[in-house]
This record gives sequence, C-alpha cells and structure tokens, in this order.
Amino acid sequence: MIDICDFAVGLSRQLYGLTMASERPGHRMMETWHPLGVCAVVTAFNFPVAVWAWNAAIALVCGNAVVWKPSEKTPLAALACHALLIAAAREDDGVPDGLATVLVAGSELARGLAEDRRVALLSATGSTEMGRRLAPIVADRLGRCLLELGGNNAMVVTPSADLALSERAIVFSAVGTAGQRCTSLRRLIVHESVADALLERLRAVYAGLPVGDPLVAGTLVGPLIDARAFAMQQTALAAARDDGWPVFGGNRVRVAGGEGGHYVRPAIVEAGTQNRLVCRETFAPILYVLRYRELDEAIALNNGVPQGLASSIFTRDLGEAESFLSASGSDCGIVNVNIGPSGAEIGGAFGGEKDTGGGREAGSDAWRAYMRRATNTINCSGALPLAQGVRFE
Repeated sequence: MIDICDFAVGLSRQLYGLTMASERPGHRMMETWHPLGVCAVVTAFNFPVAVWAWNAAIALVCGNAVVWKPSEKTPLAALACHALLIAAAREDDGVPDGLATVLVAGSELARGLAEDRRVALLSATGSTEMGRRLAPIVADRLGRCLLELGGNNAMVVTPSADLALSERAIVFSAVGTAGQRCTSLRRLIVHESVADALLERLRAVYAGLPVGDPLVAGTLVGPLIDARAFAMQQTALAAARDDGWPVFGGNRVRVAGGEGGHYVRPAIVEAGTQNRLVCRETFAPILYVLRYRELDEAIALNNGVPQGLASSIFTRDLGEAESFLSASGSDCGIVNVNIGPSGAEIGGAFGGEKDTGGGREAGSDAWRAYMRRATNTINCSGALPLAQGVRFE
C-alpha cells in the first residue's frame, strides 16, 4: 500500500499526452487526459488491501472518486484502511467530502455497481466466474471494465536451470499465502532429465514446511480462508488419486489454538497429463508436476489452459529464455525468466490475458484505464483548410 502510494504521487506529475504534427499549416494537434468520474473497486479476500490500493491510488491521482466494495470475508481490513485514508484527507482542506467510500455487503452490491451508469469504471478482482457475471452487465450499458481474474500459473524448468534457485522460487510461489495468490504457482513443467532430482528436493522441503499461525515468526504456511476452500482442495486431490496420480502432502494439519482454522500441508501431484482437473484453477496449495521433452511442448503446456496471468522459465540458455518471452512463447500477461510467477512489483502493469480478463493495474501506463482521452486540434492560422486535402468551396 505504501509503495503504490509513493508510485502514484510521482505518477501524478507524469500523466502525459502527446503533441502531434498536423498536416494543415498553422494547426497543432494534441491529446489531453481527463478523469473518468467514479471508479468502483471490487476486491477479493486474498489481498484485502493491496488490490484496493493499486486501484485507488492511481484512480485518485487521475482525479477520480473511488467506491470500494471489499470481500465480505475481509471487511475489517477494508474499514481500517479506509479510516486511514479519510484521516489523511482531513489534513488537507482541499479534499472534497465523499472522494472515497467503502461499502460492505455481498455480491448483490457488486452487481449494483456494475449496473449503475454513474460508475464510469468497474475494476473487479476475483474469480473468472465473478468476472463473467459482472462484465456483461457493464457492457450492456457500454461502461468500462478492468478485470483481474483467475490465474493457473506455470513455471518451466529446463535442463540448464539452476535447481537450487528453481527450488526456492517454486516453494515460495506455490505455498506462499497458502497457495491463495492469483499468481500462485499451480503447474510445474519440468524437463524429464531433471524432473526426478527436482521432485526429490521439493518433497524434502514440503515435508518440513512450518504450517501454523502466520503471526508467529517462522511460519511459512498459514490457513486456508474457510471450509469451502479446504473442501475444494480435498476434492481436487481426491480426483487426482482417482486418476492414479501420486499425491504427496495435502493432509490437514492440527494447529494448537487454531482448532477452528483450516490448515493444510501443501500438496505435490505428479500429473500424468494436463487434463480438465489441471486446467481448472483450485485456489489452494496444490502443485501439479508435468514432464516435457522439447521446449515447444513446454510452451504448449504453459499456454494450454484457459487462464493467462503469470508464467516463468528457469534456464541458463539465452535462446530458450528469448523464445519463452517472444510472441510465440508464453501467452500470459506476466512472463518471467529465472524468477517465479508470484511477487510482482508495482512498477509494472499487473494483469493477464484470456480468462484472466485482460485488465492491467498498478504501474507502467495502467493509469490510462482510469482516464478518458480527448484529441484536440488548435487552429491559429486564420484560415480553415480541411484535412486530407478536402475542398469545400
């Protein structure tokens, strides 16, 4: 939250428009950017503060008002952060009342915001199913959507990869936040020559992962959000076993003082193929491991799911790295080399393609989504020539 606010303050002096040469003598063309008006932000439980901050900070410096609908699973974080924003706003007499609002309710509120013509932009983060429900409502009134939806993120590990580096990236990306990040690593695509060695290393690490209270120092894996998330994980693991795939981990963990929580040991599944189970995102710490022989096969596996958020490749081969980054490589919105898919910096635009929704938040030129563009032509010639040589006399 602090980082994106720092970024937005600097960005506020860089909302540049272009000046274009005109074909007509004594004329100048330029573009100017103006606020949209009201931006509604719908956020998910897993990043109850960060996603709102990515949207709100940029929307505010672009001159908009912000209405925030947080997840009903994390209302306290939303109310606390909103209170901080209002307290800061009151220190400046020039900030109008009502510039930022938080509304706590269920999915019916998100639908109401999507229907409301006063909402110029609806930025919604959550599941692909949620996006499919809201986007047509906004489109029906020809409004704007910024969607950041599901991810089914993959990492390719090549024969030349540094396995120690790969191991660290895999573990953080797959089990951090208990596998409940939109950029969590779901699929590990490993060259057959290094697959056994890498799996042995991963099983050893997974067996010793500290699972427990995330407020206790040293804990690396906290709880799942609720009973539904736990049930979805167990259902997916049962389906994997039914397919005859080896499953390592995935069992429930009892934590003293956390008897009502849903703590699980992250799971590794040696998948025989990329079937419907693997193509469907399960929002829990399950890592499906697939093997490949040729890089083209690995890229096809990476791209062979409906989602297109984040991807990465571990290699020391420059040609492999460039192939993965190219137009015929990964089809995701985030494509990394020798770093995992999780843990994006705010300086780059965040978002993905296909069922991930196509929206971009945070850095780069993502600010343009929160503004409207006007093309201006100024005539200082005293004459009225027409464009493209048209004569009207």
